[in-house]
Amino acid sequence: MSGDSVSENSDTLRARALRAIDATRFVPASGQNRLRGMITDRPDWVLSRQRAWGVPICVFADENGEILKDEAVNARILEAFAEEGADAWFADGAKERFLGNEHDGTKWTMVRDILDVWFDSGSTHAFCLEKRPDLKWPADLYLEGSDQHRGWFHSSLLESCATRGRAPYDAVLTHGFVMDEEGRKMSKSLGNVVTPQDVIKQSGADILRLWVVSSDYSEDLRLGKTILQTNIDSYRKLRNTLRWMLGTLAHDTGETVPLAEMPELERLMLHRLAELDEVVRKGYDSFDFKRISRALLDFVVVELSAFYFDIRKDSLYCDPPSAVRRKAALQVVRTLFDHLVTWLAPMLPFTMEEAWLSRYPQARSVHLESFRDADPAWRDEALASRWQKLRRIRRVVMGALEEQRRQKTIGSSLEAAPLLHLDDADLRRLAASVDFAEIAITSGLEISGEPGPAEAFRLADTPGIAVVFRKAQGTKCARSWKITDDVGSDPDFPDVSMRDAAALRELGVATARARQEAQASL
Repeated sequence: MSGDSVSENSDTLRARALRAIDATRFVPASGQNRLRGMITDRPDWVLSRQRAWGVPICVFADENGEILKDEAVNARILEAFAEEGADAWFADGAKERFLGNEHDGTKWTMVRDILDVWFDSGSTHAFCLEKRPDLKWPADLYLEGSDQHRGWFHSSLLESCATRGRAPYDAVLTHGFVMDEEGRKMSKSLGNVVTPQDVIKQSGADILRLWVVSSDYSEDLRLGKTILQTNIDSYRKLRNTLRWMLGTLAHDTGETVPLAEMPELERLMLHRLAELDEVVRKGYDSFDFKRISRALLDFVVVELSAFYFDIRKDSLYCDPPSAVRRKAALQVVRTLFDHLVTWLAPMLPFTMEEAWLSRYPQARSVHLESFRDADPAWRDEALASRWQKLRRIRRVVMGALEEQRRQKTIGSSLEAAPLLHLDDADLRRLAASVDFAEIAITSGLEISGEPGPAEAFRLADTPGIAVVFRKAQGTKCARSWKITDDVGSDPDFPDVSMRDAAALRELGVATARARQEAQASL
C-alpha cells in the first residue's frame, strides 16, 4: 500500500487522498488543513500490524511472498468467519482446515499479521453505505470529534481512495468535547460527570438537544446544572408559546386575507418570517445550528410572545369573527406555526412532533414535511424600518407602565391612558398614523408635541421621547377589560363596549344559525 510520492498529479495513494481532501467540504474549514497536513507528512503507509490480536489478514503466502489464490480456500474461510467470527483464523488446526487436501501445508505459510486497527472503521462505508438500500455512497457527512482527523476520517479517506479513487464522504464536520461548567474535563474522581442519560431522565431528550444546538460545537462544550437550567427556561418559553398558538388556532376557520388588505402588524410579522427563512436555510446548510436556534428563540420570545401576540390577544379574543383584523391575525398565527414547527423539527424532534400532530391529527409526522416557503412579496424593508421606530417609542411607553406597575399604581396596562411627548415632528406623525393605544396595550393614549415635564418617564438611549402616566377614564368593559366611555351604549349588552357588543351580537346570530342547521340535519 504505497503512498510515497508527494506529487499531487500522480496516482499514488497520497496524491489521491490530497485531491480528495481538496474536493471535500470541512466544517469548520480548519479541519481541511489539519487532515491535509497529516496526509502530506504521513510516514507510514503499511496496511498491516504485527500484533497478537485484531482482524487477521486472511491469506497464505509462499516463500517468495506470492499469495495463494484459490476460491475454494476463500470459501472455507468465509464460511468459518460467518459462523465463528474472525478468531477462527487463530484456532488450532486452522491452517489445515482452510488449505484442505488440495494444497501442501509445508509450502504455504499462514499470515499472522492483522489489519491496521483503524482499517475496520475506515472501511465501514463499504459494508454499510453500499450494502443498505436506504443509504447512499458516498455519505453526505461524516461527523465526529476533532481527534478523528488522525483516526476515522483519516483511515476512511485512505481506504476509499485506494479502492474507489475518492473520499467516502462529501463533507466532514468536527466538534469539540464536553467539559464541566468550569471548563474541566469530566471525571468520576472530580464528581463532575453529567451523563446524557441523567439529563434525559430528568428533563427530557429535547432539553439535551436544545443545549447542543445552542452551543458552539466547534469548541469544547460546557455542561452543568446552571447551563441546563438556562436551556430549560428557554424551552419552557418556546413550548408555552406553541401551546398558546395551538389554543388560538382552535378557532381558525382557514379564511385568508390578501396581503394588501392586512394590517401593518400582520405584514410586519410576514416580513420577519421571510427574513428568518433565509437565516434558517443558510444555517442548516452550513450546520450553524447555534445561529438558527438563537434567531428562532429570540423571535418567539421577544417578537411574538412579548410583542405581536401580546398586542393581538385583544383582537383575537374580542373582535367579531367577521373582522378583517381578526381574520388576518389568525392567518398569520397559522403561517407562523407551520414555519416555526417545521424549522425547529430537526433540532427539537419530539416537541415539534407533538405540536404538529396536535394541530394536524391526520398527519403522519412533522418529519415528513418540508420547510414552508416564504413568499417574496412578504419582504417589505420600508415597513420594517417604520416599525423599528414605532417599537422604539413603544419601549419607552412600556417602561413607564412597568414603573407604575412596580409602584402598585396599576395592575394592568389597560388601566392607563398615558400622555406621550415626542419632540420630533416626523415621530409624532408616525405615532399618530397608527392606533398607538393598541400597540401599547392601553385603554387610551394622547400624543403631544410639547416638551415632556421633568418628572416624565424617559430612557437614556431614546432622547426626545417622554411619557407622563395618566389613568384611563371611563368604565371597564366586562369582556375586553378596556376602560372606555362607551360601555353600556348598547342596551342589549349594558356591561360591554360598543365593539364588544357588536361582536357578541354577531356570535349570537352565528350560534343560532348553527343550532338551526344542526336541528335540520336530524
